[in-house]
Amino acid sequence: MKERIQKILANSGICSRRKAEDLIREGRVMVNGRVAEIGMKADLETDYIRIDGKLVLRPEPRKYIIMNKPRGVITALSDPEGRPTVKDLLKGLRVRVYPVGRLDFNSEGLLLLTNDGDLANRIIHPRHKVPKKYLVKVKGRISDEDIWRLRKGVMLEDGMTLPAKVRRVRMPRSVNNSWIEITIREGKKRQIRRMLEKIGHPVLKLKRTAINGLKLSGLLPGQWRELSPEEVKRLKEHVKITV
Repeated sequence: MKERIQKILANSGICSRRKAEDLIREGRVMVNGRVAEIGMKADLETDYIRIDGKLVLRPEPRKYIIMNKPRGVITALSDPEGRPTVKDLLKGLRVRVYPVGRLDFNSEGLLLLTNDGDLANRIIHPRHKVPKKYLVKVKGRISDEDIWRLRKGVMLEDGMTLPAKVRRVRMPRSVNNSWIEITIREGKKRQIRRMLEKIGHPVLKLKRTAINGLKLSGLLPGQWRELSPEEVKRLKEHVKITV
């Protein structure tokens, strides 16, 4: 069955759909010897698709990974500065997978990786409002007014954030810092750090603890495992992929 080129590339685990569109616009994708265009359709069973001259093969078996990313690790498969990446932690995994969204270098916690481009694209798209929960240590004492502002939404440079679920989880013994749990349903760049900076409470520590009900459940920093079929099913159902 013929599908749009960018969807084929995403489903093949080569890159995200957005990156595939960039490759097409740059003229780096060929279909049967012709330069591909946005909107063009093809079928891997009958057509030859190449990126920079390299033939795109049929998709590998789908893999869905949950990882406890440590601090000091880049959410990428390579780093020009030579810093450790999440790929370095995937020992023994033969299939190539890609991070779903990002966790900053100094952030830690739950990270999903997969070669299912369609699912990855839907999880990070704000339209599907996939809930992501974080445990955050901030500078200063969080007031009731601060929590109200986070719950209502915070105006950032790239627009107003959606209302967040927020609660205190540990009360500090002094006024030096606070701990909160915050759940958001979108993924603006460095969103939580910017939200808390805006209300005067810079982040000191940030850990993602859950995505759509998925939890680390005993995974130590640097450890990973494959998702169960039931866990994959719940993710797909949330983003409206037919199971």
